[in-house]
Amino acid sequence: MLRLAIIGSTLKRIAFASAILLLSLGIAYNASADRAEQEICDVGADYALGIEHYREVIRLHAEVVRKHPDNALAHYHLGFAQGMTGNRTAEVREYQRAAALGLRKWDLFLNLGLAQLENGDLDAATDNLRRAVLLGENHPESHFNLALVYERRGLLADAEREMLSSLRLNPGQPDARNSLGAIYAEEGKTVRAALVWRELVRETPDYEPARKNLRLLGSLVEVARGETAAVALPPAAVVKATEQQPNPHSPTSEIQPKPEQSSRE
Repeated sequence: MLRLAIIGSTLKRIAFASAILLLSLGIAYNASADRAEQEICDVGADYALGIEHYREVIRLHAEVVRKHPDNALAHYHLGFAQGMTGNRTAEVREYQRAAALGLRKWDLFLNLGLAQLENGDLDAATDNLRRAVLLGENHPESHFNLALVYERRGLLADAEREMLSSLRLNPGQPDARNSLGAIYAEEGKTVRAALVWRELVRETPDYEPARKNLRLLGSLVEVARGETAAVALPPAAVVKATEQQPNPHSPTSEIQPKPEQSSRE
């Protein structure tokens, strides 16, 4: 089996471009979830989030959750800002509080899964990324990230399925196409991998990861062919190689030349 790195493909975190993006998915599992979906945060706190002023986001949202500890959306925003400043422990804690309070946004579970993955908790990450897919099945990011986690765990058939699902939703993803090629290569489907990367290079000439993977695939295939040839020599070659080995029991270790044989009988 060929083992290629998924060059250039990274886990896709869902960022908040502005407060307008903080939409309800309309999924209410219970009364608590319904209330959580309808909650809003402080306008100033969400404005800071929209302009990506994360230190201010943390300060303002910490004040919101101090006054309103049951505000699930505020906990989610606070966790996101903590993650963007590198505090993974606080990020996971706030996401889990938001989920416990009933928030059922697909991107909450996607970001929770990614934070847990960065903390090395593969089992929890996989569970929450699966929930992100269930809640956000029409979002290519959820399938993409779950595919990368499956690939990391060696669940290649599952990884292939989720990456294809992501591409069906959005075919114009160079990272997803590149990653699909790497998954194919790991499964031993080298022809498919090469086709994916060649097409990607043709359509996106400046996408270097696909070029690197193509070169790496070519090198590995050549090595594999060489190893196969060395292991499975033709019978005549084996005889010739044996005949040319010096005899350690003879008076001299030099190979004696054979008399020339005429090509005519």
